[in-house]
Amino acid sequence: MASVLSYESLVHAVAGAVGSVTAMTVFFPLDTARLRLQGVVNVLLTTPLWVVNTRLKLQGAKFRNEDIVPTNYKGIIDAFHQIIRDEGILALWNGTFPSLLLVFNPAIQFMFYEGLKRQLLKKRMKLSSLDVFIIGAVAKAIATTVTYPMQTVQSILRFGRHRLNPENRTLGSLRNILYLLHQRVRRFGIMGLYKGLEAKLLQTVLTAALMFLVYEKLTAATFTVMGLKSAHKH
Repeated sequence: MASVLSYESLVHAVAGAVGSVTAMTVFFPLDTARLRLQGVVNVLLTTPLWVVNTRLKLQGAKFRNEDIVPTNYKGIIDAFHQIIRDEGILALWNGTFPSLLLVFNPAIQFMFYEGLKRQLLKKRMKLSSLDVFIIGAVAKAIATTVTYPMQTVQSILRFGRHRLNPENRTLGSLRNILYLLHQRVRRFGIMGLYKGLEAKLLQTVLTAALMFLVYEKLTAATFTVMGLKSAHKH
């Protein structure tokens, strides 16, 4: 036991820790890139499923917009078959570009969360649970509001069966994103880009606020167990 707690063992432990921190610092950009790449790969792999899922959910719905073409799918396999047959295989990836942009939603959320937290900590010694909950909710609300127009376009592209005027042809290309945004604003005004935002905020804001609260509590508990002082007390 004495040999384990010897000065030599302490030196090795410190050296190992310093080496680990150095390696992590040097390769952290690569780790960040890896996580971003994972997000991109996830979008590319799951978009076809989201396209089919969206169309099946909206099948049979009555739309006021005459530009939307009704669909008739018998199931998942039939949906895949009809989409590939009628629109081409690339139609399964409609909405990919907005989805890739939406990968930055969590980044915006954390950026505002950390910024608001720093501002509050300048005025008080520690943050209460209510403080954490509120700034978490505000950060998510901002991130959702900023990216919501892309979510609107993403849904339209995933549904796909939408005729583009004046050519009167069926949508199947991501190059029409700007056209869709323009048409949305022209028909419904700028608020047309935010239709359904209230429901989305209700869905995501409370969840994110609770997540940040649990995150901060777990972080504080971890520092306590390790006998360290957290940089931010809550």
